[in-house]
Amino acid sequence: MGCISRRGFLQAGSLAGAAVAANELWGLGTGDQKISGPDLLAEFGYGDVIIASDLHESQLRNTHAVLMSLSDDSLLKPFRQMSGMPAPGEDLGGWYHYDPGDDERIKSVGFAPGCTFGQWVSALARMYAITGDEATRERVLRLNRLYANTITADVYVKNRFPAYTYDKLLLGLLDSHTYVKDPLALAILEQTTDTALPHLPGHAVEHDVRWRMDKNDISWTWDESYTISENLFLASQRGAGRRYFDLGLQYLDDKSWFEPLSRNENVFAGRHAYSYVNSLNSAMMAYLAAGSEKHLRAAQNAFEMLQEQSFATGGWGPDETLRAPSSNDLYDSLTNTHHSFETPCGSYAHFKLTRYLLRVTRNGGYGDSMERVMYNTVLGAKPMQDNGEAFYYSDHNFNGKRVYKEARWPCCAGTLPQVAADYRINTYFRAPQALYVNLYLPSTLRWNANGAAFSLTQEGDYPYEDAVTFTMTSSLPTELTIHFRIPEWAEGASVSLNGKRQKGLAQAGEFAAIRREWKTGDRVELELPLKLRLETIDPRHPDTVALLRGPLVLMAVKQKQEGPVPTVTREQLLAATRLSERQWQVDSSNGPVTMLPFTSVGDLPYTTYVKVG
Repeated sequence: MGCISRRGFLQAGSLAGAAVAANELWGLGTGDQKISGPDLLAEFGYGDVIIASDLHESQLRNTHAVLMSLSDDSLLKPFRQMSGMPAPGEDLGGWYHYDPGDDERIKSVGFAPGCTFGQWVSALARMYAITGDEATRERVLRLNRLYANTITADVYVKNRFPAYTYDKLLLGLLDSHTYVKDPLALAILEQTTDTALPHLPGHAVEHDVRWRMDKNDISWTWDESYTISENLFLASQRGAGRRYFDLGLQYLDDKSWFEPLSRNENVFAGRHAYSYVNSLNSAMMAYLAAGSEKHLRAAQNAFEMLQEQSFATGGWGPDETLRAPSSNDLYDSLTNTHHSFETPCGSYAHFKLTRYLLRVTRNGGYGDSMERVMYNTVLGAKPMQDNGEAFYYSDHNFNGKRVYKEARWPCCAGTLPQVAADYRINTYFRAPQALYVNLYLPSTLRWNANGAAFSLTQEGDYPYEDAVTFTMTSSLPTELTIHFRIPEWAEGASVSLNGKRQKGLAQAGEFAAIRREWKTGDRVELELPLKLRLETIDPRHPDTVALLRGPLVLMAVKQKQEGPVPTVTREQLLAATRLSERQWQVDSSNGPVTMLPFTSVGDLPYTTYVKVG
């Protein structure tokens, strides 16, 4: 296939996904269905992967500790208050707080009461699947039963985000059913659905469109009914019944969103960034559950459009807004906002979308994109605090800084714990007699296939060093194909098997496949050359560039927050000197400039982009 450019990889390759034949399963027509094709790549279980990267595991430990520290009464308080029940316990405050007062006053306190509860239950269920910690399982079971006692219509009537809240509760209960094996989860879900539906719009309603005529404040038009099909389809697949499949179809945002996207019409401009990108996961589930090729095309086309307006970090949506194609908005955001990318929520949507697309197409470019967002945005998020302080925006302004969201317990406090759990299911995938390695981070995968027990241990200090090593253990020799993602930027990569270099195997932008009878002690070594390169902010501003090394954006540390943007030459940037494992230095006319990855900038002021003269 050869090298695939970052902006154009979606155009290459043939689809290798398989959707359920919906006409057989659900009795649907055949207009947009995919009836045949190779098998979909499957995810491994959360407990199948042990991660040895402290950078990744620290997020899991932090978010798990915060969630386990919150009292049951505090978590249930807004639901009980909205339902008119006694509500003892400490009020968490921030967005999580319930306040029936003035709309303008409660946009930072009381903005989305109970909004993260379902996400936290989901995250705890996934964390139990990872750790097997019985206290975590008991917490999930207890929270579900306490929540079940609060299910009333008032929770949706008094909430500016009824569809959003329902969607998160739906997923929390599904994950409780799937990972914790809560025997009551689906019954509680049915009760939740029965209660919520009369208070949701009967179809997807666009952001900023008024549908509750008794509410005048603009914030009551910000609900996200157009995102809920993904989890409705998942519910139908996980045993909740045909009802949820039908609801998934009912809430697809087709007319103004998916249908034009399927025709490759860019309708991004002005839409809320995170929620509309997240809605693309509903399109992917429409393909996987109902076989709709139209929705697959919509997701693929939209992802390419998103790449065209992404920062070098992989982040997108400055001020939480998707932009018109070929505009100067991305460049202008470097000076007019510090809200560059809604990080935990945006990365959660991005990881799901790239995971779906990779599983369907087996195109490694989606893994490249996932990796870029991971290392340059969410892995650098400040840790959650038990007082509700949470990291919200990555700041790509010329005067950037890592800070907490001014409002406590925002939506990103709900998605960060889910992101921290999901690193595992992003790293490896499987197919019959095949394994796909997507992310390179120290870890061990354990699985069974063809009557044999395997483990594959990945070691190395990537993305700071070029080499990644894999060691196989197998209970008996077994034929298997292992595919290793070779990033698009990794020209000159190599693959060695048991010390012997495999000629012509490692092509940039492809998966390198090794098929053999694997046995204990087999060893694979990847060399992924981490060469320095430059990326412009957009084609109209070629003098504004980011310096990258492999998947990492190296950010210029500034002497003070409002200091000048460093001006250097392209040659000086590409001649950056490495001072330590995670620190580089660039010479400039004004003296040396320190360059650090986002995960290392700490509280220092920095700029993602510099000017080249």
